[in-house]
Amino acid sequence: MTETGTGRPGIGRTGVRRVLAGGLHWLRVLGEDLGTVRWDPLPAFGRLRRLPHAVLYIAAFGIMLGGTAQLTDNGLLGAGLAFVVGPALGGAVILGMRRPVPAWWLSTVASVVAAVAVHAKLAAGVVHQFTWPWTTAGIIAQLLVLLLLALRVRARVAVEALALTLLVTYVLEGVWGAPDHQSTGVITSILSSVVVLLGITLRSRREARAELGRLAMVTAEERARRTLLEERNRIARELHDVVAHHMSVISIQAQVAPHLVENPSEELKENLEGIRHNALEALTELRRVLGVLRSEDPDSRDALDGTGNGPHTPQPTLDRLGTLVENTRAAGLRVTVETVGRRRPMPPGVELSAYRIVQEALSNVLRHAPGASAAVVVDYGPYGLQVKVTNSPPDRPAPQSPGAGHGLLGMRERAAMLGGVLNARAMPDGGYKVDAFIPVPMRAEDLLAEAAQDPDDAQDPDDAQDPDDAQDPDDAQARDGGRAPAPDHAPDHAPDHASDHAPDLKDDTV
Repeated sequence: MTETGTGRPGIGRTGVRRVLAGGLHWLRVLGEDLGTVRWDPLPAFGRLRRLPHAVLYIAAFGIMLGGTAQLTDNGLLGAGLAFVVGPALGGAVILGMRRPVPAWWLSTVASVVAAVAVHAKLAAGVVHQFTWPWTTAGIIAQLLVLLLLALRVRARVAVEALALTLLVTYVLEGVWGAPDHQSTGVITSILSSVVVLLGITLRSRREARAELGRLAMVTAEERARRTLLEERNRIARELHDVVAHHMSVISIQAQVAPHLVENPSEELKENLEGIRHNALEALTELRRVLGVLRSEDPDSRDALDGTGNGPHTPQPTLDRLGTLVENTRAAGLRVTVETVGRRRPMPPGVELSAYRIVQEALSNVLRHAPGASAAVVVDYGPYGLQVKVTNSPPDRPAPQSPGAGHGLLGMRERAAMLGGVLNARAMPDGGYKVDAFIPVPMRAEDLLAEAAQDPDDAQDPDDAQDPDDAQDPDDAQARDGGRAPAPDHAPDHAPDHASDHAPDLKDDTV
């Protein structure tokens, strides 16, 4: 009968090959795991810091003395061998704090050498009732080394070291055996298993805590990044309304312009029609983008002024600051408002950002400073708009806020978007101050209008200048000696000064 017909010889040889291949594989794995001399120092233990290291040094010294004394006094070994095995057991504990795998090898080999030497004394009847195959010092050293090993290597490596320890114990006591001794094989096997299990558990717990800390850090970074993107998205929605309004005005003006000129040329009509067509196309694209942004259904940020963020809600400006303040007062916050300088029209983006900064600052006062009062200052300077919101110290602890804690991040984004700066800091008295500056150069007509309202600068009728010359800012600057008009509060308005104390965005507590 052929080999194929019976099948047994072929299967037998294949099975042997598989067993041999599996055995060789595990030997290679075992050699890689337990054949390393990797440097792995024992780290500090939290609040205990280096106290466990000191305890291990003391234990190593005791193992060295106790092991040497037991082998010489009770085991009747020569001083030479005893003074080798004892320090080897103590040195294994010290080595285990830096190289755990070589330390385990050193402890195991030293204990086996001692067991073989004592076995000869037991067989000769010279020694009676000796703890064998593990001496007392050998048991303690092996347990400490296994614990240090399990704390710093993978669970598989710790289990392999435990398995070899149990195998050595079984071969010495179960297979070889010795007469007239006190057996320590069972107790050593049980304690070794418990110690390795404890070490694996502690290592897994430490790794889990480290992973949780890493995930918490990543989550905080992702939350901050998401909050920043949401704030930028919200700013984009609001600015799209402003840009769309201007594009509509351009389209209408381009359509009406030919009717305001008598006998307009065909070239002029064609150019104006092109302007109108391009404006309408840009407006269509803006509306598409705006529809995508608003389809996300953002949370309302206008709780204080009661406007909401509906798709057709006009974006607020500083004209509605009074309504915001009144609603804030109705919420229980004492607010005062002061306007410095002559109020003049600002670009829509500046008005919107200034309004949102005041709104967020007052919201932070309500959330984080219960019982405090707030003061809002809007300063129209020659070089820009400055907004200050200052609150007094709270009279009671603030409750836990459900917010994400990134309000200052959004305020700074709004100021930086327009080339400005924002400073937020705690005051010495316990209050808080938010100071934003947005650069907006004053137009020549605004400068002349402000000068005309100042009675100290009134001109003599004989010195009146030509209206056309008055509208030329270059001529006005030349008459002033080539100097630009000095601001009333230059240190507060200058962007470089404001950036000297850039806000710490990690703290959103007002």
